Amino acid sequence: QVQLVESGGGLVQAGGSLRLSCAASGRTISSYVMGWFRQDPGKEREFVAGISRNGYYTSYADSVKGRFTISGDNAKNTVLLQMNSLKFEDTAVYYCAIDRNSALIPPTTPDQYDYWGQGTQVTVSS
Repeated sequence: QVQLVESGGGLVQAGGSLRLSCAASGRTISSYVMGWFRQDPGKEREFVAGISRNGYYTSYADSVKGRFTISGDNAKNTVLLQMNSLKFEDTAVYYCAIDRNSALIPPTTPDQYDYWGQGTQVTVSS
């Protein structure tokens, strides 16, 4: 059984930074593609960033490229999302997820991921 627990969300002013963490148990994150998604009320869940097996390949949504960085800390079995230069439109609940089947390129659709955390709220004031 796999469990994912996100943390690090909060309230921040536009231009500020937050670091989200996703701690995993029951799986070794280096063996799986991991993704970060976000969802605002009334909107579909959207891809934010992904990282390949072994953590050497990363991808980002155009809206966050250059501002967000995804990385893995294998010693802590944790995937991180560093968010800089935050904008009001970044406000959402952020989720991390595991894809058991992909190897290199992280899928951008939520239905291709198998396990999800409970989410952490990020609110950016403007």
